[in-house]
Amino acid sequence: MFSPWAVYESAWDISEDFLKKNGIKALLLDIDNTLSVHCGGTPFLEVTGWLERMKAAGIKVILVSNNHAPRIKPFAEKLDLPYVTDAKKPLPFGYIKALFEIGVKKREAAAIGDQIFTDIIGANLAGIRSIFVFPKVPETSLPFRFKRALEKPLLPSRRRIGGR
Repeated sequence: MFSPWAVYESAWDISEDFLKKNGIKALLLDIDNTLSVHCGGTPFLEVTGWLERMKAAGIKVILVSNNHAPRIKPFAEKLDLPYVTDAKKPLPFGYIKALFEIGVKKREAAAIGDQIFTDIIGANLAGIRSIFVFPKVPETSLPFRFKRALEKPLLPSRRRIGGR
């Protein structure tokens, strides 16, 4: 439940070859601290080129976020990506909706995110392979520091980086 299928330092370290070798045709992406700083409106510099490589390889991509549409829509438009908002992760419903919207089966998808308690558990509950990426910028708010402290014993080792 808490264990990701694969672990990478960042989303853009995941290659299209690794995905294709494992039969993954679609990625369901978290945004905050996966593609952008928390509540940021601009993707990290590496994201655009990585997404272009994914699209060129025929891998479908959709954003899946617990945030509301006014926050996610402008971000998704910058990247020209479809999206699911109010996903209610870790419940599986947002992931299932995303699969339906892009027309892929569970076994053909992987979800990428930086939080064990939302992204990884949600993907695992939905029956989708989960890929953990380490957060890029530490959140400073008390609620996030508390949640990260609870997650710490469950975090995968950086020695585990790479796919299965």
